[in-house]
Amino acid sequence: MVLPITAFYASLLGLCYLYLSFLVIGVRRSARISLGDGGNEDLRRLGRAHGNFSEYVPITLILIACFEANYGQVLGIHILAMCLLFGRLLHAYGLRQHEGASWQRLVGMLLTFAALFLSAVANLVQLHLDMLG
Repeated sequence: MVLPITAFYASLLGLCYLYLSFLVIGVRRSARISLGDGGNEDLRRLGRAHGNFSEYVPITLILIACFEANYGQVLGIHILAMCLLFGRLLHAYGLRQHEGASWQRLVGMLLTFAALFLSAVANLVQLHLDMLG
């Protein structure tokens, strides 16, 4: 089964994750910190952006892939995946650039939660409708 829309967004998200990884590695090397954050604020924030990305992206991509595989509603898939992509980009930017709360972190999390929630609900609704019909 081919999932071209999910594959496209998963690839973009994979590049974002790689970029976040390189940022963390760069700070680790320049600050000579091999484990933990060594009290380095930049490393703490970047590490959190990297970790947060890895916590939310996989499950949301799985749900989007299920939706694409089972129902193929192109516009809906694009909307869900764009919410996830832009949500993760905004959130990571907000964590990297600002200490504490920022509008980028807030909007980023809202978009991420929207993608996660809506893809889960869309799958459940479609499964229910399929069982009825």
